[in-house]
Amino acid sequence: MNLLLDIQEAIEKNDTQNAFYFGDTFYTYKEFAQVISNIRKGIQDHISENDSTVGLITNDDIETYASIIALWLEGKAYVPLNPEFPESRNHTVIKQAEINSILDSSTDKVFDQFKTIQSNTLDIAEINLTPRQIGPNELAYIFFTSGTTGTPKGVPITFGNLSGFIDAFWDLGYEITNKDRCLQMFELTFDLSVMSYLGPILKGACIYTIPKDEIKYSYIFELMEDHELTFALMVPSILHYLRPYFDEINCPAMKFSLFCGEALPLDVTQEWSQCIPNATIANVYGPTECTIFCTDYTYKRDSENKTYNGVLTIGKDMKNTTTIIVDEDNNEVGIGEKGELCLSGAQLTPGYWKNEEKNKEVFFDKEHEGKKVRFYRTGDLCTVDDQGDILYLGRVDFQAKIQGFRVELSEIEFHAKAVLDKKNSVAVAFINSIHNTEIGLVIESTAFDTKQLIEDLKNRLPQYMIPTQIRFIDSFPLNTNGKTDRKKLKEMFN
Repeated sequence: MNLLLDIQEAIEKNDTQNAFYFGDTFYTYKEFAQVISNIRKGIQDHISENDSTVGLITNDDIETYASIIALWLEGKAYVPLNPEFPESRNHTVIKQAEINSILDSSTDKVFDQFKTIQSNTLDIAEINLTPRQIGPNELAYIFFTSGTTGTPKGVPITFGNLSGFIDAFWDLGYEITNKDRCLQMFELTFDLSVMSYLGPILKGACIYTIPKDEIKYSYIFELMEDHELTFALMVPSILHYLRPYFDEINCPAMKFSLFCGEALPLDVTQEWSQCIPNATIANVYGPTECTIFCTDYTYKRDSENKTYNGVLTIGKDMKNTTTIIVDEDNNEVGIGEKGELCLSGAQLTPGYWKNEEKNKEVFFDKEHEGKKVRFYRTGDLCTVDDQGDILYLGRVDFQAKIQGFRVELSEIEFHAKAVLDKKNSVAVAFINSIHNTEIGLVIESTAFDTKQLIEDLKNRLPQYMIPTQIRFIDSFPLNTNGKTDRKKLKEMFN
């Protein structure tokens, strides 16, 4: 597998360079190689060769990142488990992914009831970064995203998918070298983290992470100023938090500033461009199902940028992706017409993990340019202009992006209804005063104290899925189709 050989070569070639910065400590690639090798020996000694998926506790330390590489060298997929997520949700993921073993760098094991290898207590091993023979269809990771039935759905990504992404990314011309200092701001359960560590590792660059006890946006500001970061992939909501401090931010060292995971407003981008005067700014797009991101648009500093309702275009498909926009019957729509964005190509997942019902719903075959091609429905409403640039118009369904995480509003409703003893509730996504997306919950009931409801939801859902505001209504309004009028409910939060 060329990708794994490239990882091996990059680590060995840059052994004296800094690889990671955690808190206030640097680790070199030589130290990284040693920790990878220690964990790899632990995997060989304690995990069956037949176990293709291994749980990974998502701590912010050298052992956690080394565990990813060690698992890959052994041809195993990692399944990230955030110890701060509800235990019941993590147990569901462990069961679904058929995990028998967990790698954990915590001082105290997170899961006593599962076989755990404590990666920070392993013996020193001989350095060994030579990968096993691994085919492109072997899995690199499985990320679990929000599911409509209240159960998270698994998105497996193969080494072939990952190789397709890396090939397409380098093709865009983003030059990273072993002199670069790169931000990794993402929780490891979020697939943008993969780009944020893998791209730099392949070039021998240094990766700067965010400690879990720090305020994310202010720590990013500090890193950019104190360490002169040169590459950053961020979610746009970070800009909304930083916006009050734009006058103080001056980072001429920044070379590339990429945004993904949410709509990127033009006005904030224009202001941000003054803070990073020498950087290329890009808006990239892609669902987890198409490996990190698959379209790209470079912001133009000196000429007009393409927007829809003030949101930057997501640009054109990258090298290994084909995009089409279709109507409800899967027929391609004309230029300027609205439809659902669909994706295909080398980056596309083989399909949801053991979920044929969902696969039939979102994947379909279609004749395209004389060939039968498998496409994925993104659920994103888009249009394309006569130059091939895609404009994002909104969601076809009721998903939302919260802090970059994709959230099925129906999952929140599912759990709220269970907690509320079948009372009707509707979750809506709304934009707050600083232009970030929040979740509101409307309950069909007279008003009551919601403290217990919030506590119960916190035991079932990650923090980013907990409603921040709650409203009450005697009965839900209906639209002309007799369906609940979500637009009217959303207005309750304006």
